[in-house]
Formats: sequence, C-alpha cells, structure tokens
Amino acid sequence: YEPGRGNIIITYPGTDKEAPSIGLIGAHLDVVPADADSWERNPFELVVEGDNLYGRGTTDCLGHVALVTCFLQELARKKPKLKSSVVAVFIASEEANDKPDIGIDGLVKHGKLDMLKSGACLWIDASDSEPCLGTGGVISFHLKAYGKRFHSGFPHKTVNPIELASEAMKYVQDRFYQDFPGRPEEKEYNFETSSTMKPTQIKCASGGLNQIPSHATISGDIRLTPFYSFKEVVPKVRGYVNELNETMFSALPTRGPHSKYEVPELGLAGKVEIDIDDNDVCEGIACRVRSKSYQVLCHSITSVRGFVNPYSVTGALPLVRDIQDAGFDLQITGFGLSNSYHAENEYCKLSDMEKACKILSLFVSGMNEVLN
Repeated sequence: YEPGRGNIIITYPGTDKEAPSIGLIGAHLDVVPADADSWERNPFELVVEGDNLYGRGTTDCLGHVALVTCFLQELARKKPKLKSSVVAVFIASEEANDKPDIGIDGLVKHGKLDMLKSGACLWIDASDSEPCLGTGGVISFHLKAYGKRFHSGFPHKTVNPIELASEAMKYVQDRFYQDFPGRPEEKEYNFETSSTMKPTQIKCASGGLNQIPSHATISGDIRLTPFYSFKEVVPKVRGYVNELNETMFSALPTRGPHSKYEVPELGLAGKVEIDIDDNDVCEGIACRVRSKSYQVLCHSITSVRGFVNPYSVTGALPLVRDIQDAGFDLQITGFGLSNSYHAENEYCKLSDMEKACKILSLFVSGMNEVLN
C-alpha cells in the first residue's frame, strides 16, 4: 500500500479448500532505529556469540520473520497433509503509526485476510516464549496551566502555573483512580498493574530562575487494562479539568501562605487545559482464554518447554485489538526477550528460536485437528 513497502502473504495449502485456515501473523519487517555509537556491536548485522544472536530486530521482530520463514521451509520440505491451510503474513509496517493502512491494518481493511476469520490466528510479536493474555491501551495527554510571568520575589501578585499544574495533576489522578479502580478480571489475566494515569514529562515557558513562568505543561499517558475503554475514560478526565476551572480551583490546596490561583485585585485568574487526541489511541486486548486456540497454544508450549506461564502487560501492542474486533480469533506469543525490546545490544537466543519452531509445529498440527 506504499511503493517499496510490500506485505507478504505465503500460503501452505491444505487438502480441504473449505476448511478453516490457520494464520501465523504479526511478524513485521520494520524495526526501530538504532544508534550504532551506543551499541557494543554493529546493530545492522547479525553477530553470533554462543547462543546469543545480536542485532537490531533480533527480538523485535526480524527474529520472528526468520523463525516463520524457517517453519515454512520445513513445511515445504516435509509436506505434511493438513486439511487446513497455513497462512503466514509478514507485515510491512508496525513500529510507525504516522502512516496507517500500510501494514496488517491495510490488509484487514481490504479483505486480504478474510480467509482467517473462520479459523485461528497466532500473533507472533511478543516475548519470553509464553502466551500473552492481554495488553494495555494507551493514550497521551498534555495538562497545561496558565498564570502570568512575574518576578519570583512577588509570588502574591501572580498565579504560579507550575504549582497550579502540579496540584491539578494530583487532583485529576485522584479522580481517575476513584472512577477506574482495579478490575477482578485483571487477576485472571495476570496483569501486574491495573489502569494508570501518570506524568512522564514537565515543561514550562523559558525564563530566568527569578521569574515565575507564564505557563507550564505536564505530559504523560493513560494506560488502561482492556476491561475499560477510552470512550468512557477520556470524557471523564476532561470533565475533571472542567470542574477545576468552573470552581476556580477551590478543591486544590495552595503551597504556602502566598500561593494562589486567583488574584482578583489584579484581574488575574489561572486556567488549566488538557489536550487528549482521540484519534491517537491504542486500545488494549484481552485474548479469549476459553478459545480452543488458547488451549492448543498452552499445550504446545508446555509440551516443548515443560511449563507455561501466561502473562499480561499494560504495555501497548498496536493493531491487535483492531484485528480481534474485526472478527479474528487471535492469540499472542513471541520468542524474543522482553529485556531486550528496543534496547541497545538487542538480542535473542538461538535455542529459544529452535524451541519456537517446535511450538509452531505443535500449534499448527493441534489447530488442524481442532478445526477439522
């Protein structure tokens, strides 16, 4: 869907054209940038050191591209008779979200993967050789407070936007956690944290250290477990900020005897705004743990590794919720290392990938039996 950036769909045909298909999807051809100066090895070539395979993309996600390619080679060599077709999809774009509909979102939009809706899909872009039961959704926010630039020796004659933004942030967070507490489903899915709203950066208008700035902005993100929706959360958060402005911050404590959010004698009043882009949202996913595909995945991993420890994270995984909502039975796994994701000196283990090939073989054979 963009010149020079093609998606690749490879099908190993089953013996029954009417049988549901098995999809191996999620492995993407793009990677995040790498700063060669900060690596101990060349990030742009494969470096083999014992069992470790170093290079940008070994964990996310070129290692999975190689894995699925090797699996397809084995299918072509051994030619097992399967009623279900096996469909492998290599995605052109997953890391960048500034150009939608180039990768799997475009394939789904144009009906190129409809043959997988009646079967099962394994999304191979996670880590640690375990089933990933769920991921978090994420959206960014920018909370901006306005005051007036003034000499810091006269704090009683202005509104300090850093103080206002800090107290407003605490108020909004408190309201968020009251309205969106932990959910019982999070324990079932092994989420380590519940939904969160937190600041990650702060900026203010430039000036001297003896100047109270004219404005300050606290930015961060809201991360939701998949048991809440941003459609209900975002209006609530905007409402918290509106309440603060409407009540002239009467619910907020001040900092010291001369801190204030309104100076009537000077016609000065503080103001707070929150900017949340509704179009830049990634919803989380809760995989269907009662699906046959989940049972087959767990059995396949246990058969090879001797154990299985499903997990969930509030980190975001783009596109998977959209695919599930489009009608696909989707399970998630991956065989790189979580401590190596997007990291300097990224690596995966060859032994993990060898076991992964066996896990894929058991998953495909198991789903072939279940679906037929």
